[in-house]
Amino acid sequence: MAGLFEIWVYLAEQPLLWLTITVGTYALAQWLFMRARRFPLLNPVLVAVTLTVLLLLATGTGYDTYFEGAQFVHFLLGPATVLLALPLYQQLQRLQRQWLPLGIALLVGSITAIASAVGIGHALGLTPSTLLSLMPKSATTPIAIGVAEKLGGEASLTAVFVIMAGIAGAVIGIPLMRLLGERDAAVKGFAMGVAGHGIATARAFQHSDQAGAYAGLGMGLNATLTALLAPLVAWLIGL
Repeated sequence: MAGLFEIWVYLAEQPLLWLTITVGTYALAQWLFMRARRFPLLNPVLVAVTLTVLLLLATGTGYDTYFEGAQFVHFLLGPATVLLALPLYQQLQRLQRQWLPLGIALLVGSITAIASAVGIGHALGLTPSTLLSLMPKSATTPIAIGVAEKLGGEASLTAVFVIMAGIAGAVIGIPLMRLLGERDAAVKGFAMGVAGHGIATARAFQHSDQAGAYAGLGMGLNATLTALLAPLVAWLIGL
């Protein structure tokens, strides 16, 4: 047992340890997801996050230590988001015909995401700081954190809320659309992108390229609109 502890102490000092663990847990989660025939509750992000958090707790490792080793994954969020422009370009002709319904859906979805967060949070008795942290939960992580910090929220709380919203969108998005009788991949994807940002967008790509393209569009537009609407809503309700 002492030897195992010494090995862990040695590994914990290596800069690539947590990057390797992050990639490894996701690879394992993806394998489980495919073996289970894409069972929604075995969403790879949900499983990978759960495994990583359990390992952090078991080893007494703080988030700052983890992030220092795994921050390269965070860096890749930028290029990955930019690459979403490629499938969007392939849908350009259809998008040009749908700008009005997409614009209406975006506005309704963004307002609903912010208002529901504030309404439910207020009903649960959350503090103003927590409400401000929760407000941009459906925007992509970098923008959500920036908005929350400008409003006076807690960046760490916002990061948690964003991940929770994304996982929820990825897990229930497609089944919910099927339950509602929606068959259009574009509609499914756009709704998931607006509500669940990058995590739900990744799930939409697993459904189809068209769903993924529209999810990427919804994610990008909702991030921009959230950055504009969240301060206005905060001011209107006196936060």
